[in-house]
Amino acid sequence: MTSGPSDTVRPIGVAVLGMGNVGTEVVRILRDHAVDLHSRVGAPVVLRGIAVRNVEIDRGVPAELLTADAEALVARDDVDIVVEVIGGIDPPRELILAALNASKSVVTANKALLADYTGELAEAAERNRADLYFEAAVAGAIPVVRPLMQSLAGDQVDRVVGIVNGTTNFILSAMDDTGADYADMLGEATRLGYAEADPTADVQGYDAAAKAAILASLAFHTRVTAADVYREGISKVTADDLATARALQCTVKLLAICERVVDPEGKERISVRVYPALVPREHPLASVNGAFNAVVVEAANAGRLMFYGQGAGGAPTASAVMGDLVMAARNKFYGGRGPGESTYAKLPIAPMGDTPTRYLVNLHVEDRSGVLSRVAAEFAAHEVSISTVRQEGAGEGARLIVVTHLAKESALAETVAALAEIEDVIAVNSVLRMEGTEE
Repeated sequence: MTSGPSDTVRPIGVAVLGMGNVGTEVVRILRDHAVDLHSRVGAPVVLRGIAVRNVEIDRGVPAELLTADAEALVARDDVDIVVEVIGGIDPPRELILAALNASKSVVTANKALLADYTGELAEAAERNRADLYFEAAVAGAIPVVRPLMQSLAGDQVDRVVGIVNGTTNFILSAMDDTGADYADMLGEATRLGYAEADPTADVQGYDAAAKAAILASLAFHTRVTAADVYREGISKVTADDLATARALQCTVKLLAICERVVDPEGKERISVRVYPALVPREHPLASVNGAFNAVVVEAANAGRLMFYGQGAGGAPTASAVMGDLVMAARNKFYGGRGPGESTYAKLPIAPMGDTPTRYLVNLHVEDRSGVLSRVAAEFAAHEVSISTVRQEGAGEGARLIVVTHLAKESALAETVAALAEIEDVIAVNSVLRMEGTEE
């Protein structure tokens, strides 16, 4: 006969800040799996309190656990770990700093806060010998933060590229499947609950940019903020763009791309960017559809690794939170600490204008002789090499679809501006970057 875990050791006290979808699931797991958590940690993990805005709402937990005073809850002597799932910048920033300054460990899913204030929070954690965990801040249940911080700590990461926003991936996947336009699929995403009432953070790329900043910081040992990330959203992607992509055996995905690049003097820099891009159908990210996320990591020795799964939702995100919570609790019990921020490399951020990418340029042109040569001349004048070009349609619907070799962003921008001035070019319909293709 085996005995259960001892009840004589000091419990690890947990405070949960916020009880939305994620917070509700965290509380449920803490209460329903208390015995298992005790065994995994070595000490009882006890929920001390839950900070909410309105304590009068029935949330299915004992009323004595609820409080509207988050500051007092964080300050309690019997709280060892603070789980922040409120979201936003304030008051989470002040609450997390208060916890860290009191040598309490923090688990957070707050990508917006981390993207701008990781340095401040990490320094407070280091100064007070506390843990700061944030696996749930990037890609929900997908374990990508810990592999970058620990599993690949002895390797050199060269590139991280991923689909890290479920709302935009659902919209683009649906546009690809149905041929519908952006507005219709945004409406469908809203109806199904994938998009917020105000979808700006998702569809304009702010959410993905915050996650890209976190991934780049971890991958390249350099402090990167959301302001360092070049960002474009998906609101200008059209059904015609998806049709063109299909004709090229590609699809369109909103990608977060973090990579090492070398400047003309041979010095390393990092490029961090978010934008919709054409991806070949055979690329592993092309088959990531619906609200799922995936991150591909390329390292010098490990090669290509892919992490795939649920990128959002209460239960999946709570799974990542609980993984961090168990780690923090074990450290409290055994007297250790998790890895802290690593910024020794201090690599500069490459300007977007210097970033080489392939492009697809869709032009509405006059259907007459000499158009192609005049268009090609402008590409050549700005040192943008053409890979392929073809004409679609005729008469008033004539289009030229130009695919380039690698070219700098600045050179392509100059080319597009010049094309718009050609009399034979009625309009530059769209410009999309291409990723995951050969040069």
